[in-house]
Amino acid sequence: MNSNDAKVARVLVVDDDAAVRELVAAMLESGGYPVAVASNGREALAMLASDGFEVIITDLVMPEQEGIETIKLIRRDYPTVKVIAMSGAFGGDYLRIAGYLGAHGTIAKPLRIQTVLDTVAGVLKPAASA
Repeated sequence: MNSNDAKVARVLVVDDDAAVRELVAAMLESGGYPVAVASNGREALAMLASDGFEVIITDLVMPEQEGIETIKLIRRDYPTVKVIAMSGAFGGDYLRIAGYLGAHGTIAKPLRIQTVLDTVAGVLKPAASA
């Protein structure tokens, strides 16, 4: 993160696999982001309602409440929150669907630290004026 960043974005990582949650959290923390984790979309929405986050990184294939439904609800109820979808399922088809439904960015698994950090930084950049 640049030292001139006025505020460091808080990131919520949502994945049903604890190892993936912790890996992504560690990647983001190494980039200077404060991170929280949730194990499914339902838990993530409850945390978003009580704590607020600037960025949500969500897996797409999860029990309880999967990522596509979670993205739709976040985009409807929290339009300023940036959403990044991550998945390794179905050859990337789910990531394309997530983009159509309002995800600001996508990350394909297996994850690479630079890709994760670049994607978060990219969705946080102010839109260039046209």
